Amino acid sequence: MLSWLSEPWADWIWFPQGHGWSDLKDHDGKVFPKCQDLWAVLPIALCFLIIRQIFERTVAIPLASLLGVSDKQRIRAPPNPTLESFFCSTSKHPTQSAIESLSKQAGCSVRQVQRWFRRRRNQDRPSKLKKFREASWRFTFYLLAFFAGLAVLVDKPWFYDMKQMWDGFPKMTLLPSQYWYYMIELGFYLSLLFHHVATILLIGFSWLVNYIRAGTLIMLVHDAADYLLESAKMFNYAGWRKTCNFIFTVFAAVFIITRLVILPFWIIHTTWVYPLTLYPPFFGFYFFNGLLIVLQILHIFWAALILHMVIKFLPGNDIVEDERSDKEETESEDEDDDHERKGKSKNGHMQNGHTPLNSNHWKRD
Repeated sequence: MLSWLSEPWADWIWFPQGHGWSDLKDHDGKVFPKCQDLWAVLPIALCFLIIRQIFERTVAIPLASLLGVSDKQRIRAPPNPTLESFFCSTSKHPTQSAIESLSKQAGCSVRQVQRWFRRRRNQDRPSKLKKFREASWRFTFYLLAFFAGLAVLVDKPWFYDMKQMWDGFPKMTLLPSQYWYYMIELGFYLSLLFHHVATILLIGFSWLVNYIRAGTLIMLVHDAADYLLESAKMFNYAGWRKTCNFIFTVFAAVFIITRLVILPFWIIHTTWVYPLTLYPPFFGFYFFNGLLIVLQILHIFWAALILHMVIKFLPGNDIVEDERSDKEETESEDEDDDHERKGKSKNGHMQNGHTPLNSNHWKRD
């Protein structure tokens, strides 16, 4: 354990016995991945941020107009230092007792406080047009990345025989197409930093220890479904209900095939089982496959949510919701809740100042 801590990059940790970092030094015209190569990701990520702004203004906004995507005019919450301080530092969803206390402090009625918090929460929610622009940007990248990845891999032997992804490991030379595929994918995810930290770590690690053949296959499998999800969101925001539902159903099928069949039974099986026939196990082997197992568990969880959505919206022909945020609260919601509280207070159903949950409340949602 102490030797591991004192030498975290020791050869025996990350490579099979008899191999090490010296195997990844360029020689005789052969090029291998190196840590310093990852610096190229920073300017690529910056380029993506610039291209995204140009894309959203010149392509996404006109496309949104063409598809009929528009935003409702939101009523802004009036300035109120007392309520703003509570909203920012304590809670965006105050309890009934907190609302009553705030109404006294701010000199407002309970209903006015409720309305202020509802409008203030709506201000922080991304608008429909903003979500459409983001979805169209990701759709464009994932679509191009999928076909670019397919072009990179279609003529490679390990695309058809996955055991060959370990042929000659770790002394596998780096191809220019693999370099750019990795750098562009990693640069894109870096431009979305906070949403894809795990993806950045997995891609970066696979680059450092030359798991590039496996990495390119894994990226291709993921890009195969992502652009379908983003296009379903685009038609959702445009109000094209049937088109959205159809594309989302196709997405669900592709997601299950690629991430619950191809990834675990072909790719992960080849990275987990086959290498043990070639090398004794080593820490890097367990670390990489551990990340893939965690990723697979997440895929199973997401697949359950996706299937639940498909089963839910198909019979009623509802629309796919953007799961990043809840629906915008309407003007009538607080009034309905207020009438409900008053009615139940008269009938003696208030418990400790709060309205007990009931099925009728959730039916409105």
